[in-house]
Amino acid sequence: MLKIVILLFCSLFLLTSYKSIAEAPKQFKILFGSCLHQDKQQPIWQAMNTEQADLLVLLGDNVYGDTEDMAKLKAKYQKQWQKPGMQDMLAATPVVGIWDDHDFGENDAGREYPQKEASRQILLDFFAEPKDSERRTRPDGIYTSYILGQAPRRIQVILPDLRWNRTKLKGVGKQTYLTTKAPLNMGPYEPHQDESASMLGEAQWIWLEKQLQQPADVRILASSLQLLPEFTGWESWANFPKERQRFLDLLDKYQIDNLVIVSGDTHWSELSKVKRKGNQELWEMTASGLTEEWKQVSPNKHRIGEPYSNANYGVIDVPSDANQPLVLSIKDVTGNTVMQTEVELD
Repeated sequence: MLKIVILLFCSLFLLTSYKSIAEAPKQFKILFGSCLHQDKQQPIWQAMNTEQADLLVLLGDNVYGDTEDMAKLKAKYQKQWQKPGMQDMLAATPVVGIWDDHDFGENDAGREYPQKEASRQILLDFFAEPKDSERRTRPDGIYTSYILGQAPRRIQVILPDLRWNRTKLKGVGKQTYLTTKAPLNMGPYEPHQDESASMLGEAQWIWLEKQLQQPADVRILASSLQLLPEFTGWESWANFPKERQRFLDLLDKYQIDNLVIVSGDTHWSELSKVKRKGNQELWEMTASGLTEEWKQVSPNKHRIGEPYSNANYGVIDVPSDANQPLVLSIKDVTGNTVMQTEVELD
Protein backbone atom coordinates (compact mmCIF):
# COMPACT_ATOMS: atom_id res chain seq x y z
CA MET A 1 0.00 0.00 0.00
CA LEU A 2 2.84 2.41 0.80
CA LYS A 3 4.23 1.94 -2.74
CA ILE A 4 0.79 2.83 -4.15
CA VAL A 5 0.71 6.00 -2.04
CA ILE A 6 4.19 6.97 -3.23
CA LEU A 7 3.17 6.54 -6.87
CA LEU A 8 0.05 8.63 -6.25
CA PHE A 9 2.10 11.46 -4.81
CA CYS A 10 4.76 11.36 -7.48
CA SER A 11 2.06 11.67 -10.12
CA LEU A 12 0.44 14.65 -8.41
CA PHE A 13 3.37 16.82 -7.38
CA LEU A 14 6.20 18.32 -9.40
CA LEU A 15 9.58 17.60 -7.81
CA THR A 16 10.55 21.24 -7.23
CA SER A 17 10.44 23.63 -4.30
CA TYR A 18 6.97 24.44 -5.60
CA LYS A 19 4.64 21.49 -6.08
CA SER A 20 1.72 21.97 -8.43
CA ILE A 21 -1.45 19.89 -8.57
CA ALA A 22 -2.23 19.34 -12.22
CA GLU A 23 -5.68 19.98 -13.67
CA ALA A 24 -7.01 21.14 -10.31
CA PRO A 25 -10.64 22.27 -10.17
CA LYS A 26 -11.46 25.97 -10.04
CA GLN A 27 -13.16 25.55 -6.68
CA PHE A 28 -11.02 24.10 -3.90
CA LYS A 29 -11.59 22.45 -0.57
CA ILE A 30 -8.58 22.03 1.71
CA LEU A 31 -8.68 20.09 4.98
CA PHE A 32 -6.43 20.73 7.97
CA GLY A 33 -5.73 18.71 11.09
CA SER A 34 -3.20 18.19 13.86
CA CYS A 35 -2.56 16.21 17.04
CA LEU A 36 -3.23 12.66 15.89
CA HIS A 37 -2.39 9.91 18.39
CA GLN A 38 -1.67 6.55 16.81
CA ASP A 39 -2.90 4.58 19.86
CA LYS A 40 -6.39 6.11 19.94
CA GLN A 41 -9.63 5.47 18.12
CA GLN A 42 -10.03 7.73 15.07
CA PRO A 43 -13.66 7.91 13.95
CA ILE A 44 -13.04 11.38 12.54
CA TRP A 45 -11.63 9.94 9.30
CA GLN A 46 -15.12 8.93 8.16
CA ALA A 47 -16.30 12.54 8.15
CA MET A 48 -13.07 13.81 6.61
CA ASN A 49 -13.20 11.28 3.79
CA THR A 50 -16.74 12.28 2.87
CA GLU A 51 -15.49 15.84 2.24
CA GLN A 52 -13.80 14.68 -0.99
CA ALA A 53 -11.22 17.42 -0.53
CA ASP A 54 -8.54 18.52 -2.98
CA LEU A 55 -5.81 18.45 -0.32
CA LEU A 56 -5.23 17.51 3.34
CA VAL A 57 -2.57 19.42 5.27
CA LEU A 58 -1.37 17.80 8.50
CA LEU A 59 -0.07 20.54 10.78
CA GLY A 60 2.10 18.52 13.16
CA ASP A 61 1.95 16.01 16.00
CA ASN A 62 0.97 13.65 13.21
CA VAL A 63 2.10 10.88 15.55
CA TYR A 64 3.13 10.95 19.20
CA GLY A 65 6.69 9.68 18.91
CA ASP A 66 8.52 11.24 21.87
CA THR A 67 11.62 9.11 21.63
CA GLU A 68 15.25 9.09 20.53
CA ASP A 69 14.85 5.47 19.40
CA MET A 70 14.22 5.72 15.67
CA ALA A 71 12.92 2.16 15.42
CA LYS A 72 10.19 3.08 17.90
CA LEU A 73 9.41 6.32 16.06
CA LYS A 74 9.12 4.50 12.74
CA ALA A 75 6.83 1.88 14.29
CA LYS A 76 4.51 4.61 15.55
CA TYR A 77 4.28 6.15 12.07
CA GLN A 78 3.63 2.70 10.64
CA LYS A 79 0.79 2.13 13.10
CA GLN A 80 -0.80 5.47 12.25
CA TRP A 81 -0.39 5.21 8.48
CA GLN A 82 -2.06 1.76 8.55
CA LYS A 83 -5.27 3.06 10.15
CA PRO A 84 -8.10 2.21 7.72
CA GLY A 85 -9.51 5.74 7.69
CA MET A 86 -6.14 7.24 6.97
CA GLN A 87 -5.49 4.64 4.28
CA ASP A 88 -8.71 5.72 2.57
CA MET A 89 -7.62 9.35 2.74
CA LEU A 90 -4.16 8.62 1.34
CA ALA A 91 -5.67 6.64 -1.53
CA ALA A 92 -8.08 9.40 -2.55
CA THR A 93 -6.53 12.72 -1.56
CA PRO A 94 -3.07 14.32 -1.73
CA VAL A 95 -1.72 14.63 1.82
CA VAL A 96 1.12 16.96 2.78
CA GLY A 97 2.42 18.09 6.13
CA ILE A 98 4.91 19.56 8.52
CA TRP A 99 6.00 18.39 11.96
CA ASP A 100 5.52 19.72 15.47
CA ASP A 101 7.28 18.59 18.63
CA HIS A 102 5.88 15.09 19.21
CA ASP A 103 6.62 13.84 15.69
CA PHE A 104 9.86 15.83 15.64
CA GLY A 105 10.77 13.55 18.53
CA GLU A 106 10.42 15.19 21.94
CA ASN A 107 7.92 17.39 23.79
CA ASP A 108 8.64 21.10 23.18
CA ALA A 109 11.98 20.24 21.53
CA GLY A 110 13.93 22.48 19.19
CA ARG A 111 17.33 22.54 17.56
CA GLU A 112 18.93 20.65 20.46
CA TYR A 113 17.04 17.40 19.71
CA PRO A 114 19.84 14.94 18.76
CA GLN A 115 17.89 12.73 16.34
CA LYS A 116 16.35 15.39 14.14
CA GLU A 117 18.16 14.25 10.98
CA ALA A 118 16.97 10.66 11.30
CA SER A 119 13.50 11.85 12.34
CA ARG A 120 13.36 14.04 9.25
CA GLN A 121 13.91 11.09 6.92
CA ILE A 122 11.26 8.98 8.65
CA LEU A 123 8.64 11.72 8.43
CA LEU A 124 9.40 12.41 4.78
CA ASP A 125 9.30 8.69 3.96
CA PHE A 126 5.77 8.42 5.30
CA PHE A 127 4.71 11.59 3.48
CA ALA A 128 6.11 9.99 0.30
CA GLU A 129 8.54 12.84 -0.30
CA PRO A 130 10.75 12.07 -3.32
CA LYS A 131 14.26 10.87 -2.53
CA ASP A 132 15.80 13.84 -4.32
CA SER A 133 13.58 16.40 -2.56
CA GLU A 134 15.34 19.44 -1.13
CA ARG A 135 13.43 18.83 2.09
CA ARG A 136 15.59 15.76 2.72
CA THR A 137 18.94 17.53 2.54
CA ARG A 138 18.41 21.22 3.26
CA PRO A 139 20.66 22.04 6.23
CA ASP A 140 18.10 24.10 8.12
CA GLY A 141 14.78 22.27 8.04
CA ILE A 142 11.89 20.75 6.11
CA TYR A 143 9.96 23.94 5.30
CA THR A 144 8.24 23.95 1.92
CA SER A 145 5.43 25.47 -0.14
CA TYR A 146 2.86 24.30 -2.67
CA ILE A 147 0.81 25.90 -5.41
CA LEU A 148 -2.66 24.61 -6.29
CA GLY A 149 -4.48 25.64 -9.42
CA GLN A 150 -3.96 28.53 -11.80
CA ALA A 151 -4.84 32.21 -11.94
CA PRO A 152 -7.26 33.59 -10.93
CA ARG A 153 -7.33 30.86 -8.30
CA ARG A 154 -3.66 30.12 -7.55
CA ILE A 155 -3.54 28.98 -3.94
CA GLN A 156 -0.18 29.08 -2.19
CA VAL A 157 0.24 26.87 0.89
CA ILE A 158 3.33 27.77 2.94
CA LEU A 159 4.59 25.33 5.60
CA PRO A 160 7.36 26.78 7.82
CA ASP A 161 9.53 24.53 9.99
CA LEU A 162 9.28 25.76 13.59
CA ARG A 163 11.47 23.00 15.09
CA TRP A 164 14.78 22.49 13.31
CA ASN A 165 16.35 25.87 14.17
CA ARG A 166 14.39 26.82 17.26
CA THR A 167 16.20 28.23 20.29
CA LYS A 168 15.41 26.53 23.59
CA LEU A 169 12.28 27.98 25.20
CA LYS A 170 12.46 30.32 28.17
CA GLY A 171 10.66 28.90 31.21
CA VAL A 172 9.22 30.84 34.15
CA GLY A 173 10.20 28.32 36.84
CA LYS A 174 8.04 25.71 38.53
CA GLN A 175 6.84 27.82 41.45
CA THR A 176 5.88 30.78 39.27
CA TYR A 177 4.07 28.46 36.88
CA LEU A 178 2.07 26.79 39.66
CA THR A 179 1.10 30.03 41.39
CA THR A 180 0.56 32.47 38.52
CA LYS A 181 0.23 30.57 35.23
CA ALA A 182 -1.56 27.29 35.92
CA PRO A 183 -4.59 28.91 37.65
CA LEU A 184 -5.20 30.88 34.43
CA ASN A 185 -4.80 27.84 32.16
CA MET A 186 -1.53 29.26 30.87
CA GLY A 187 1.69 27.43 30.09
CA PRO A 188 5.15 27.57 31.70
CA TYR A 189 6.95 29.74 29.12
CA GLU A 190 7.52 33.44 28.68
CA PRO A 191 8.65 35.58 25.73
CA HIS A 192 12.31 35.56 24.74
CA GLN A 193 14.03 38.92 25.12
CA ASP A 194 17.30 37.64 23.65
CA GLU A 195 17.73 39.25 20.23
CA SER A 196 19.52 36.14 18.93
CA ALA A 197 16.66 33.76 19.88
CA SER A 198 14.84 32.37 16.84
CA MET A 199 12.34 29.79 15.67
CA LEU A 200 12.92 29.93 11.92
CA GLY A 201 16.60 30.79 11.56
CA GLU A 202 17.80 33.46 9.13
CA ALA A 203 17.98 31.24 6.03
CA GLN A 204 14.35 30.25 6.46
CA TRP A 205 13.34 33.89 6.96
CA ILE A 206 14.95 34.77 3.63
CA TRP A 207 13.06 31.88 2.02
CA LEU A 208 9.76 32.95 3.62
CA GLU A 209 10.13 36.53 2.44
CA LYS A 210 10.67 35.25 -1.10
CA GLN A 211 7.54 33.09 -0.82
CA LEU A 212 5.44 36.14 -0.02
CA GLN A 213 6.63 37.73 -3.27
CA GLN A 214 5.57 34.79 -5.44
CA PRO A 215 2.42 35.20 -7.57
CA ALA A 216 -0.65 33.87 -5.74
CA ASP A 217 -4.31 34.76 -5.45
CA VAL A 218 -4.87 33.11 -2.08
CA ARG A 219 -2.11 32.42 0.48
CA ILE A 220 -2.35 30.06 3.44
CA LEU A 221 0.36 30.01 6.09
CA ALA A 222 0.07 26.51 7.60
CA SER A 223 1.86 26.87 10.95
CA SER A 224 2.32 24.06 13.45
CA LEU A 225 1.99 26.63 16.27
CA GLN A 226 -0.42 29.49 16.87
CA LEU A 227 0.75 32.84 15.53
CA LEU A 228 -1.81 35.50 16.47
CA PRO A 229 -2.71 34.62 20.10
CA GLU A 230 -0.59 36.46 22.68
CA PHE A 231 0.22 35.22 25.26
CA THR A 232 -0.84 31.68 26.29
CA GLY A 233 2.42 30.60 27.94
CA TRP A 234 2.37 27.43 25.83
CA GLU A 235 4.38 27.01 22.67
CA SER A 236 3.51 29.66 20.09
CA TRP A 237 5.02 32.42 17.97
CA ALA A 238 4.45 34.66 21.01
CA ASN A 239 7.44 32.98 22.67
CA PHE A 240 9.49 34.81 20.04
CA PRO A 241 7.81 38.24 19.83
CA LYS A 242 10.50 39.66 17.54
CA GLU A 243 9.77 36.97 14.94
CA ARG A 244 6.00 37.24 15.32
CA GLN A 245 6.29 40.96 14.60
CA ARG A 246 8.74 40.31 11.78
CA PHE A 247 6.14 38.19 10.01
CA LEU A 248 3.43 40.83 10.45
CA ASP A 249 5.84 43.48 9.16
CA LEU A 250 6.51 41.39 6.05
CA LEU A 251 2.79 41.33 5.30
CA ASP A 252 2.78 45.14 5.48
CA LYS A 253 6.01 45.51 3.51
CA TYR A 254 4.66 43.54 0.55
CA GLN A 255 1.03 44.62 1.05
CA ILE A 256 -0.10 41.01 1.44
CA ASP A 257 -3.89 41.18 1.75
CA ASN A 258 -4.74 37.67 0.53
CA LEU A 259 -3.34 35.56 3.39
CA VAL A 260 -4.95 33.54 6.17
CA ILE A 261 -3.22 31.48 8.85
CA VAL A 262 -4.04 27.92 9.89
CA SER A 263 -2.41 26.44 13.01
CA GLY A 264 -2.46 23.34 15.21
CA ASP A 265 -0.90 22.12 18.48
CA THR A 266 -3.32 23.38 21.14
CA HIS A 267 -5.81 20.46 21.44
CA TRP A 268 -8.63 22.97 21.04
CA SER A 269 -9.83 24.95 18.02
CA GLU A 270 -10.62 28.63 17.70
CA LEU A 271 -10.77 31.57 15.34
CA SER A 272 -8.53 34.57 15.97
CA LYS A 273 -8.40 37.97 14.29
CA VAL A 274 -6.13 41.01 14.52
CA LYS A 275 -6.18 44.38 12.79
CA ARG A 276 -3.03 45.26 10.87
CA LYS A 277 -1.51 48.72 10.42
CA GLY A 278 -3.61 49.44 7.36
CA ASN A 279 -6.74 48.30 9.22
CA GLN A 280 -6.85 45.06 7.24
CA GLU A 281 -8.13 42.01 9.09
CA LEU A 282 -5.80 39.03 9.52
CA TRP A 283 -7.49 35.73 10.43
CA GLU A 284 -6.14 32.55 11.98
CA MET A 285 -8.01 29.25 12.24
CA THR A 286 -6.59 26.83 14.81
CA ALA A 287 -7.57 23.23 13.97
CA SER A 288 -6.67 20.87 16.82
CA GLY A 289 -6.92 18.03 17.48
CA LEU A 290 -7.94 15.05 15.40
CA THR A 291 -7.82 12.85 18.50
CA GLU A 292 -6.41 15.07 21.28
CA GLU A 293 -8.63 17.27 23.47
CA TRP A 294 -7.72 19.89 26.10
CA LYS A 295 -10.52 21.41 28.16
CA GLN A 296 -8.51 24.04 30.08
CA VAL A 297 -8.50 26.53 27.21
CA SER A 298 -6.04 29.41 27.59
CA PRO A 299 -7.09 33.07 27.32
CA ASN A 300 -6.80 34.71 23.90
CA LYS A 301 -7.75 38.36 23.49
CA HIS A 302 -7.89 37.89 19.71
CA ARG A 303 -10.39 35.01 19.84
CA ILE A 304 -13.60 35.49 17.89
CA GLY A 305 -16.51 33.49 19.33
CA GLU A 306 -16.03 30.43 21.50
CA PRO A 307 -13.31 27.76 21.36
CA TYR A 308 -14.09 24.11 20.67
CA SER A 309 -12.21 21.40 22.58
CA ASN A 310 -13.56 18.12 21.25
CA ALA A 311 -12.01 16.22 18.32
CA ASN A 312 -12.24 18.29 15.15
CA TYR A 313 -10.73 19.23 11.79
CA GLY A 314 -10.52 22.43 9.78
CA VAL A 315 -11.77 23.25 6.28
CA ILE A 316 -11.03 26.14 3.95
CA ASP A 317 -13.41 26.44 1.01
CA VAL A 318 -12.01 28.56 -1.81
CA PRO A 319 -14.84 29.50 -4.21
CA SER A 320 -14.33 29.60 -7.95
CA ASP A 321 -15.49 33.22 -8.04
CA ALA A 322 -12.58 35.43 -6.95
CA ASN A 323 -15.08 38.02 -5.71
CA GLN A 324 -16.52 35.60 -3.16
CA PRO A 325 -15.01 35.20 0.35
CA LEU A 326 -13.09 32.24 1.68
CA VAL A 327 -15.04 30.13 4.15
CA LEU A 328 -13.11 28.90 7.20
CA SER A 329 -14.83 26.13 9.17
CA ILE A 330 -14.16 23.85 12.11
CA LYS A 331 -16.08 20.57 12.00
CA ASP A 332 -16.63 17.94 14.66
CA VAL A 333 -16.08 14.20 14.50
CA THR A 334 -19.37 13.71 12.61
CA GLY A 335 -18.68 16.48 10.07
CA ASN A 336 -21.03 19.03 11.62
CA THR A 337 -19.84 22.63 11.51
CA VAL A 338 -19.14 23.99 15.01
CA MET A 339 -17.64 27.35 14.00
CA GLN A 340 -17.34 29.23 10.74
CA THR A 341 -16.39 32.59 9.31
CA GLU A 342 -16.12 34.21 5.91
CA VAL A 343 -12.93 36.07 5.03
CA GLU A 344 -12.86 38.76 2.35
CA LEU A 345 -9.53 38.96 0.53
CA ASP A 346 -8.21 41.88 -1.52
